Amino acid sequence: MFSNVFLKSFRILLFPFALIYGLGVLIRNWLYDLKILRSTSFGLPIVCVGNLAVGGTGKSPLVELLAEKLRHEFKVAILSRGYKRKTRGYALATEHSTALEIGDEPMQFNLKYPDIPIAVGEERLVAIPQLLHDRPATQLIILDDAFQHRAIKAGLNILLTEYGNLFTHDFYLPTGDLRDQKSSYKRADIILVTKCEHDLSFEEREKILMDIRALPHQKVFFTAIDYGELYHIVYKTTTNLDEGKEVLLVSGIANPKPLKQKLENCCSGYQMMHYSDHHIYRIDDLREIRRKFEKMETPNKIILTTEKDAVRLLKFSKELESIPLYIIPIRHHFLFGEEQPFMELIRRFIWDFKKDQ
Repeated sequence: MFSNVFLKSFRILLFPFALIYGLGVLIRNWLYDLKILRSTSFGLPIVCVGNLAVGGTGKSPLVELLAEKLRHEFKVAILSRGYKRKTRGYALATEHSTALEIGDEPMQFNLKYPDIPIAVGEERLVAIPQLLHDRPATQLIILDDAFQHRAIKAGLNILLTEYGNLFTHDFYLPTGDLRDQKSSYKRADIILVTKCEHDLSFEEREKILMDIRALPHQKVFFTAIDYGELYHIVYKTTTNLDEGKEVLLVSGIANPKPLKQKLENCCSGYQMMHYSDHHIYRIDDLREIRRKFEKMETPNKIILTTEKDAVRLLKFSKELESIPLYIIPIRHHFLFGEEQPFMELIRRFIWDFKKDQ
């Protein structure tokens, strides 16, 4: 509690820097709006998934949902920046790629969908032609975390905003979490309010819609978090969370709060080892995790981590064989029965784009 109050107070003190940052963002967008800086279009459908703020709004699970739903209908490719990787430039993932080479989210996509081309590149404008050269049969590109990268004009923009931290009530970094103007939401075609309560009422939904003030062409959807069955990081054997289990949560993600709430509701207790977002795990971290786990007195215990963390731990596969380290998958659950209308919008965009070519 004290640390949260201190952090908020410290961020308020950084308000002058937030104003400077916001001015820089405003000027950059102004240059694009006046076409002094130009956006480039490509001759195939591009779906951009992004947000206005830093932190976890659920972009990766949405990219996975799109890939899962569309890969049997179209030749899909995913392009990401590859944040916190140790390499630079364009790279196409292979079966031998590691999280250090391509980044944790692309590595996660690569493990789940080995049949889909996964590429990374800081300069997407340069990376897209290279991706199409490597995979000329590509019919659809999903751009991961690229809403603010206006050098590319995506055909369809999906903007995510978190229910507990709507962009409408946020402010620029470092005082707030915004890395783009609030008014940039107008560039979105679809707005996804994520991490809602499963029992979100129609009244609350209407309040949020009034707050966002979507434009006539924009569609707004609401999702909650669903967690899948736990599976072992090495053996892929499964287990469940139950009231008798105690959990050591190992997390290096931006916002572990929903996962902590999940454990509070379904386990006898949990302890947490919290690392920074995109933390690169070292052998000393693994030893520390093992020591903390061994000190937990109950015999009914497991170590739990996220899929994003798991790809950064896989390099210790041999050591992990003897540890009950389980992964908890996460996915979007569309509220009000709106997953089908959401996917219909995506498919309609793709087919309309192809007809116009």
